[in-house]
Amino acid sequence: MTQRMMLNETAFFGAGAIRNLPDEVRRRGLAKALIVSDKALVAAGAVKRVTDLMDAHQLHWALYDEVVPNPTIAVVQRGVEIFKRAEADYLIAIGGGSPQDTSKAIGIIINNPEFADVRSLEGFAPTRNPCVTLIAIPTTAGTAAEVTINYVITDEEKRRKFVCIDPHDIPRVAIVDAEMMASMPPSLKAATGIDALTHAIEGYVTRGAWKLTDMLHLNAIEIISQSLRDAVEGDMQALEQMALGQYVAGMGFSNVGLGLVHGMAHPLGAFYNVPHGVANAILLPRVMAWNADYTGEKYRAIARAMGVKTDTLSLAEARLAAVEAVKQLCRDVGIPPSLVDVGLNPDDIPALAQAALDDVCTGGNPREATLEDIKALYRQG
Repeated sequence: MTQRMMLNETAFFGAGAIRNLPDEVRRRGLAKALIVSDKALVAAGAVKRVTDLMDAHQLHWALYDEVVPNPTIAVVQRGVEIFKRAEADYLIAIGGGSPQDTSKAIGIIINNPEFADVRSLEGFAPTRNPCVTLIAIPTTAGTAAEVTINYVITDEEKRRKFVCIDPHDIPRVAIVDAEMMASMPPSLKAATGIDALTHAIEGYVTRGAWKLTDMLHLNAIEIISQSLRDAVEGDMQALEQMALGQYVAGMGFSNVGLGLVHGMAHPLGAFYNVPHGVANAILLPRVMAWNADYTGEKYRAIARAMGVKTDTLSLAEARLAAVEAVKQLCRDVGIPPSLVDVGLNPDDIPALAQAALDDVCTGGNPREATLEDIKALYRQG
């Protein structure tokens, strides 16, 4: 059996890594960027850090700052129009998963105009050409969108999110600079951090996992579980570790897929606009417990990576310890304990469950889920 790994052409890490941007732009012979971000990051000064650097090096740019959380088809379509009008030839995504996902969709459509209908990108779209050159600058330590071949778009008309998986969309350059993440409020650091932990755990137990991705995911679990609490409290060194840990998780899961946590989280975002990291964080412990008997010895390794001594534990005890370690971390960083807290309406559960069952991520889960299984997991509240 063959395995495939896809990563960025170039990635920069560490505080101050953003200073590599001008040289990278010039080295690639790029002329004008469309910077894709949102109004909150403009107001916070994150975008200005990049545009000031661009201006200091006489690099041309235009700005599209209309991205919203859980970006919609309309947001992507507007971005395509702005890119063409600006006569740009590359993209710079500044932000968390939403600006980066939006940029991937824009870049794919520009170079593959036959996919102008955004819905046609769902699943494994057979695009022929690589995305417009994309430089990804994350401002959250969570999604790892800067190193993945996935993006998620919301169809407001149909109240659903759809996942797009395309090797052509991976950013050419990732600049993972913890200084760009420092302005995140504690609640966002917590939510995006547990999102990263979810990526690592689901990627580790997914059906497509193999030796190389297992190494990446276990390392990411260890980094994240050791760093998240302090990062939420504002420790800069811990935040730098989170920036690395979430990227390492992305290196793995992008190549092997995820599972039911993500399958169930996506509909929550579409129905209630729940932040993706929060939805994942609430769902992760319950889905882990439900999956436990189908994971072999892997939960023992997860527990050990999270600092639990497992040598004297039975397999059942080690599995429980892994779930409890995740629950404790979620409690420590202030994640809401219940889906009711983020707006779950019990009347929506049948539709939520069907959307989760149909989600492309669900197929990677180690335990096959039925519609009734998913309904029961949502009903845990």
